Amino acid sequence: MNDFSTTGGSRRDFLRKASAVTGAAALGGFPAIVSAQAKPIRIGLVGIMSGRVAQALLSAQSAISMDIDAFNKAGGLNGRMIELVPHDSKGKPDDAARYTREMINSEGCEIILDFEGSSGSFAVHEVIRGSKALCVHCGSEAAQLTADPKLQIPNAFRTARQSIHDSIVGGKFAANIVKAKGLTRWATIASDYAYGREATPEFLYYVRAGGAKVDIVAESWPKLFQPDYTENIVKLQQAKPEAVFCGLWGGDLVAFMNQANLFNLFNGVTLFSIHMGDYTTMTSIKNMPKGGLYSSNRYVRNFPDTPANKAWSDEFQKKFKALPTNWSWEGSTGMRALIAAMRQTKSADPLKLAEAMRGMQIQSPVGVQANGTITMRAKDQTVVDYALGWGEVIPADPYMVNITAANWREVIALETEWKKRNGYI
Repeated sequence: MNDFSTTGGSRRDFLRKASAVTGAAALGGFPAIVSAQAKPIRIGLVGIMSGRVAQALLSAQSAISMDIDAFNKAGGLNGRMIELVPHDSKGKPDDAARYTREMINSEGCEIILDFEGSSGSFAVHEVIRGSKALCVHCGSEAAQLTADPKLQIPNAFRTARQSIHDSIVGGKFAANIVKAKGLTRWATIASDYAYGREATPEFLYYVRAGGAKVDIVAESWPKLFQPDYTENIVKLQQAKPEAVFCGLWGGDLVAFMNQANLFNLFNGVTLFSIHMGDYTTMTSIKNMPKGGLYSSNRYVRNFPDTPANKAWSDEFQKKFKALPTNWSWEGSTGMRALIAAMRQTKSADPLKLAEAMRGMQIQSPVGVQANGTITMRAKDQTVVDYALGWGEVIPADPYMVNITAANWREVIALETEWKKRNGYI
């Protein structure tokens, strides 16, 4: 390869030939050829890349890389290739905000992919509010991030699912089970931060709305990333619940379940866990409870049971020697929305991309529209129409069975009622 920066003759030849091609293109004789020095499209990625919940971002980054590779191999945006700029916040909101500022102000990133937990996402969101950069929240599921009109900004979107959607579907699903079993004594455990404090009462509200009696006998609020759950487990066990709601996720959920098994916490207890239905979680728990364990589908290749979902799962597994997760499809959806907007607008300008993304139909392996798409809802810039259901978790492949799919028309109607109750509309 010639080094045009150091070889004078080669550089002159290159410029002469480039000028000739440009002139020919202007006359319509040849397609435009973009210089190899075309400015890359730098996309910042901030999230938790280390520690026991790193599975979330790492599985997402793998899926994102598949979409970027396909885009770049197809020539990018008129020769401009996407370049990912990752930063590990280690789950610290202050670092998440700092890295976001640095990526925008010093590293040439006009687009940010946010893969923080809820507290980190709120910090990133406030940095984006004061900038012209475009942000896609791909990890936080705290509903208020996009539901609260005080937080809504035109340059921030969300491709992560929302806790309120899972609570509506899961609460109704759980109500039917506990009514049939005659269970009324409930205990809860969730991390003590925005998502946990939001998801727990939401879920129980819809259990009650489904006609089930709910008597809370214990509540436990461990810290996010807490190493030892002994105190929490003992508290739940002493309360003798018949049903437990668990809002823990990722490595926190795995650690809790493995420690709880030492105490036989789930003997005779029915467990509803929003975040159990991911392969990295289900395969990491040493002794999965047999019977009486239910979860939202996070990501499983048999739901939706479509060729597109299976093909995507197979491609991911072949490339990374692992199965995708919920965070994989959320990250991929964010990147696919950005790429579709770039192709539509023929630009990487954040303002133009934002305009194109509002109301967009995004091709996705978990899209449940007739054309296999997820909808980026224009009014609050968050996704709906993704595969959403609750089912039973079993300790072997396919890991989730008897999944009851959401009725999205009903979900959106109940979500609207929830927004009214909370003063969002």
